[in-house]
Amino acid sequence: MNRASAGLETIIAKALHRAPASESALLAWPVVCGSAVAGRTRALGFSDGILRVEVADEGWRRELVSLAPRYVALINRYSVVSVKRIEFVVKA
Repeated sequence: MNRASAGLETIIAKALHRAPASESALLAWPVVCGSAVAGRTRALGFSDGILRVEVADEGWRRELVSLAPRYVALINRYSVVSVKRIEFVVKA
């Protein structure tokens, strides 16, 4: 199983490195946060090292802020651009 996950990780990394740099962090978001979180959030944009992610409500924002360092590390593992931080914004 470990070989399979390493192979999948390599495929994902290569695909994200082929994507336009401006989209790399946006495309990495659903990969690193998982399907449950990806289904309730949306990457809005990336600028100056900040990935903006829309969340449904303040509860989701609080929960994800605590996980942000982990997500930043994972995104930077795959993305061709460096993400310094994630800004979670509540859906208007």
